[in-house]
Amino acid sequence: MITKKPSDSYTESVHILNLNTMNGYDRLFGGKLMEWIDITAAVTARRHANCNVTTVLVNELEFKQPAFANDLVVLIGKVVYVGRTSIDVSVKSYVEKTDGSRQLINNAYLTLVALDENDKPTPVPALEPETEEEIAEWERAKARRASKK
Repeated sequence: MITKKPSDSYTESVHILNLNTMNGYDRLFGGKLMEWIDITAAVTARRHANCNVTTVLVNELEFKQPAFANDLVVLIGKVVYVGRTSIDVSVKSYVEKTDGSRQLINNAYLTLVALDENDKPTPVPALEPETEEEIAEWERAKARRASKK
């Protein structure tokens, strides 16, 4: 069986906030950030699975801080757990300051399922966490899954 590391599917997307992304309070519209999170998670899972994927569950979506017009928002996607056909992805969203420092504004976990050419669930490569943080993320994802059963 093929095994992949979390770094094999690492995904980063960047957005500069403008009027089209703002809500009535001149902050980033939460629905827009959710759209970006879903896309980042899909790209991450697709890179891991080497096939199409679909989102089946948003396990957690925690808004921590607002973002404002002209802020640079960076989303980072990493695979944290895999089942037979499913892939759990962490997407962390940050505001990046002009000095390069980042402030976490959202933390999200999504589950996606790999699809074959007939849109049926298909097996995915195993995941081999390497760092202590990746192992800890694996254990947290495993616990989240267990709590849902």
